[in-house]
Amino acid sequence: MPLPLANWNYPTTIKAGPGRIRELPGLCRSLGMRRPLLITDPGLAALAPVTETLRLCREADMPCGLFSQIKGNPTGRNINDGTAAFRAGGYDGVIGLGGGSALDAAKAVALMTGQTRPLWDFEDANENYTRVDVTGMAPVIAIPTTAGTGSEVGRASVIVDESTHVKRIIFHPRMLPAIVILDPNLTTALPARLTAATGMDALSHNIEALSSPFYHPMATGIGMEGCRLIHEYLERAVADGHDLDARNQMLVASSMGATAFQKGLGAIHALAHPLGAVYDAHHGTLCAILMPYVLKANESRIADTMERLARYLNLPGGNFRAMLDRVLALRETIRIPHTLREIGIPADAVGRIGAMAVNDPSAASNPIAYTATQYDAILRCAIEGTV
Repeated sequence: MPLPLANWNYPTTIKAGPGRIRELPGLCRSLGMRRPLLITDPGLAALAPVTETLRLCREADMPCGLFSQIKGNPTGRNINDGTAAFRAGGYDGVIGLGGGSALDAAKAVALMTGQTRPLWDFEDANENYTRVDVTGMAPVIAIPTTAGTGSEVGRASVIVDESTHVKRIIFHPRMLPAIVILDPNLTTALPARLTAATGMDALSHNIEALSSPFYHPMATGIGMEGCRLIHEYLERAVADGHDLDARNQMLVASSMGATAFQKGLGAIHALAHPLGAVYDAHHGTLCAILMPYVLKANESRIADTMERLARYLNLPGGNFRAMLDRVLALRETIRIPHTLREIGIPADAVGRIGAMAVNDPSAASNPIAYTATQYDAILRCAIEGTV
């Protein structure tokens, strides 16, 4: 049975289903784009999703440039270089295609094209977003090729400040892409290990949104259903990358996670952000490894929430332990490392990362306000494998 095509308008215009990439030229024109810049990462630049996208634009008589100098954890320099390329090419819009790094970079470049202030002046603090000259922002179409970050439905970009090795959040409400294309055909070539890691990133967004103490019942509902989709489809997507139904559902769950975390994130991301900035480790993998250790640390405040989630997922036992066991079993099935040590995070990260985690914006919505020492204790457990 063919998968349905769907058009949604929450939180932005979303075109979901196989083959929707073919609509790209018309969607560009609907936003006033005649000469877009495609922003992607180096690994995708020569592969079919990018070459086919460029071909679609070319055949529609729409010149499209390409910028792919984006690191796995995009940096301020990457954004400055992309902005210079946009201006030099006389482009009038941005197509972001790829994983979270490419989409975050695309949104940041589209923001910066018409600004005179430096990038860090728009960090998400003290209403800095009001400094943005919105007339200079370029329109964005976001096309994810991974199901993880949900950056396609976000109003911010996470960018590494190389001078301080800190991930900073650049925010403006209009950074939300105008149109999103969720086409599972573009995700079938994603390797199993990246499917696993990005899928666990999506799970971390949904679970942390549920765990956040702030009141946002709409986000809570979205987070519950996002967790269910991942529970049912992530293992299938990892086992068979050409399972279009699983790929489609994971794309949806990823977008749901980023919509839900308007309610907040938590200690998983408060630790993952500095670890990624300092050690240049893959964000999704970090979140996947950290997840059970943070859940256990937060147990006293989230046990009731995890019990509701466990019952919703029909897990045997239907309590906090059932949910923790499901996370551990899922990680094992899809071959996520059990410890941070296995991906090269050294023991001496303890004593350095905890202080950075306290200052990460995600810490503010964790159900427990941890000290640097407490964050270091969680980190030590994640390095040693003690749940």
